[in-house]
Parts: sequence; C-alpha cells; structure tokens
Amino acid sequence: MRVLVAEDEKLMADTVAEGLRRLSMAVDVVYDGDAALERLGVNRYDVAVLDRDMPGRTGDEVLRWMATAGLTTRVLLLTAAAGIRDRVEGLGLGADDYLTKPFAFAELVARLQALSRRSAPALPPVLEQDGIVLDVTRHTATRDGGVLTLSPKEFAVLHVMLRAGGRVVSAEELLEQAWDENTDPFTNTVRMTVMTLRRKLGDPPVLHTVPRTGYRLGA
Repeated sequence: MRVLVAEDEKLMADTVAEGLRRLSMAVDVVYDGDAALERLGVNRYDVAVLDRDMPGRTGDEVLRWMATAGLTTRVLLLTAAAGIRDRVEGLGLGADDYLTKPFAFAELVARLQALSRRSAPALPPVLEQDGIVLDVTRHTATRDGGVLTLSPKEFAVLHVMLRAGGRVVSAEELLEQAWDENTDPFTNTVRMTVMTLRRKLGDPPVLHTVPRTGYRLGA
C-alpha cells in the first residue's frame, strides 16, 4: 500500500509514517496542504491521510481538488473536532473515513487496511498462490506452512507480486508501489530485495526474473 500522510504536527506525522513503514507500507510525508496537492498531482496513492486543519490549503480544500481531478485515492480525514456535524461535513466533502485526534495507532492501521480493500477490484486481506499465504492484516507470510521471516520491503514486494496474479511486474511498478518517493530509481534496491525474497521463499523457485521486462510469481 502506498500512503500519503499530510499532517502539520511534524512529530505526529513522522511517528505515524515510521510505524506504517514497519508494516511494509510505502509512505510519503508532507506538513501542509500545498505540498499535499503537489504530491497527489505527481504520485499515485492508495490512501491519503489528511489533517483537516493544515496550514496553507486545508484538508477540505485538498479534498475538493481531489474530487475535481477525479482521483481514486481513498481519504482518511484527521481532525481534532469530535462533533457529529464535523464528521458529516468531512464525509460530505468526499472523505472515505474519519478519525478524531488523539487516536490509537492500531485503529489508524485498521482503517487504512479497510480503505485499501475498497479499491477496484477489491482484494482479500489474505492472498494465496503456489503455497504462499500472505495475511496483510496480521502482517504474516508462510510457504507450505513454514513461516517466512521477511523485512518490511520484502513483505511489500511479495504483496505486489501476489496482487499481480501471475502477470509480469516491472521494476518501475515495484518502485512505485513498494517504495516512497525518496528512493533513487537508479539504484539496484529492487533487484537486491527481489534476490533476498527469492532466497527466503526457498525451493522450488517461484519468483522468476523475466529478462528486460521484470519479475513474475508462479511455479
């Protein structure tokens, strides 16, 4: 899952982003509405976490722009206001969900995962292929019943490959979906992550390199 966190409380934003990255999400962070618009105009996000009261353009203004631009990014709106009227207004502007600050990190994660499952086509929380079982909610992976100990990026790459359903996935697509915008696209980070993931998946080989094209998961 690729997530944009737009929150003007820097410590909160950075803490949330770090926690999400430990769960194999690719996270970009901005601290005002203008920067949020810039990122949303350039990158494709599965979910955006928007503070409603950001400086510059507010979360409400960002939501209006997203609706005009026809973006399919799901939106979780954050606010310090707990009133029903505030929640109704936020949802009326196009937000998919609403979370009042302060909040528990576990609830934030659960809501993000629920929003990602509303994508089209909808994906189940547990993905299976060739003996591999990946549980996104529990953040666990197994092959033929054996536990796979994966790094956050290995987990994210495996998630993308399972979502692909056997089609070839390019290195560029993996970079877009499993890494944030700070990753140098000219490094060999994708190749090295795929290599270590392939080794951990074991025999018989199931993660294949397709020369000059990308990678394919399948026996």
